[in-house]
Amino acid sequence: MKLASTRLVASDIESMVAFYELVTGCRADWLAPVFAEIVTPGAVVAIGSAETVALFKEGSAEPRANKTAVLEFMVSDVDAEFARLKDHVEVVHEPKDLPWGNRTVQFSDPEGTRVALYTPVTEAARQRFSGR
Repeated sequence: MKLASTRLVASDIESMVAFYELVTGCRADWLAPVFAEIVTPGAVVAIGSAETVALFKEGSAEPRANKTAVLEFMVSDVDAEFARLKDHVEVVHEPKDLPWGNRTVQFSDPEGTRVALYTPVTEAARQRFSGR
């Protein structure tokens, strides 16, 4: 089995797509007016408008309701990415080192989902991610 994408349901799809294009540096592929994908080298972020929920089951997903997931992107230099993005996004926390060996920064997307950028900084963390 392969995780194909993470899909976010958005009340304002245009602002969400613009945010993820800014953060990832990748252009969105609009597959329909209500659905876009941002394909990065390691993952796909799919963004569907709230109207797409009815295609599956009404009420099965809700924009602006996430309180559990954090989308994480590994970057080569978290401090440089923070400097590039800090004036354009809502910062949750500035760069800091975590006990498991990553240096991380966290933002909030336009609808409240947390987005973390991290760089493995200890030898153990670098080894853990070397094969991914």
